[in-house]
Amino acid sequence: MPHQGQILQEAIKNSGISITRIVDELGITRPTIYRKFKDETLDYTFVTRVGDIIGHDFSSDFTVLQQASLPFVSSSAAVTPSSSVTQRNAPLQQPEPDCVKQLMALQTKYISLLEAYNELLLKVYGPR
Repeated sequence: MPHQGQILQEAIKNSGISITRIVDELGITRPTIYRKFKDETLDYTFVTRVGDIIGHDFSSDFTVLQQASLPFVSSSAAVTPSSSVTQRNAPLQQPEPDCVKQLMALQTKYISLLEAYNELLLKVYGPR
């Protein structure tokens, strides 16, 4: 069974959209996306952003087990409250969409900065 990175790679390949366009829209480098293809589990936000770019819904591609391993995705079978615990029916507060977008933009810039720094270190000091 293919892991999440392989599923992502296959969906991108089948979309016909170039890797260059995808990495440009995500604000990452080509080596980063190729590393993501090797990852067994991927961040939910990253998967949905790629899905938005290529026009693909990944919810049907990942098995229930794989969906449960995506961060921030709740699984109905993941938590079974015991009878001695009182459940609270307070609604969960969702973050503001603008805050989430800003956070994602900062995360993307930070990752790009780290990759540029690593490339600079390789140029200056060479591989070990």
